[in-house]
Amino acid sequence: MERILVSACLMGQPVRFDGRAKPTAHPAFERWRRERRLVSFCPEVSGGLLVPRPPAEIEPGATARDVLAGTAHIVTDTGADATEFFLAGARGALATARRHGIRVAILKEGSPSCGVHRVGDGTFGGTKVPGDGVTARLLADHGVRVFSEAEIDAAEAYLGELEGRPGRVSE
Repeated sequence: MERILVSACLMGQPVRFDGRAKPTAHPAFERWRRERRLVSFCPEVSGGLLVPRPPAEIEPGATARDVLAGTAHIVTDTGADATEFFLAGARGALATARRHGIRVAILKEGSPSCGVHRVGDGTFGGTKVPGDGVTARLLADHGVRVFSEAEIDAAEAYLGELEGRPGRVSE
C-alpha cells in the first residue's frame, strides 16, 4: 500500500503561518486517513519556524529552483531572511518521503514551501504567480509526484496506477 506525504495543515493541524489549519474533507482523503496511508508533515515547522510566524515569500523574480541552488532567498514581510528554515524543512520532507518509501505527496497550494502550481509573487500583496515552493520542487526533483489539495482526484488515479489497479475517483 502506497503512503502519501501530506501538508500537516491539510490534516487539520494548526501549523500555518497564521496559526490556522486548512483541512480538506475530500472523500478519498478521508478514506486514506482511515487506511493510515497519510504521513503528515509541515516543512516550515520541521525546519524550525514557529506558529504563528511572519508570512514569507520567495523574493520577487526568483523561483524555488533558485532558492535550492543558493541564488535566491525566502524572506518574511519584514525583510528577514528565512531561507535556511525553508531549506531545512524541504530536506526534512524529502528524508521523510524516503524513509516511508513515499512516491506521492499532496501539498498546500500557494505556500513558499508547499505550493505546487502557484506561490506569492514576493511583494506580500496577495498576488500569486506560477511556480512552486521549495519543498514541492525538491520532492519533484527526487521522483515524488506532487499534487495540490485541488488535485486529489488526480492523485487517487495516480495511486491506482502505482498499485496496479484502476484509480477510483471519489464522488
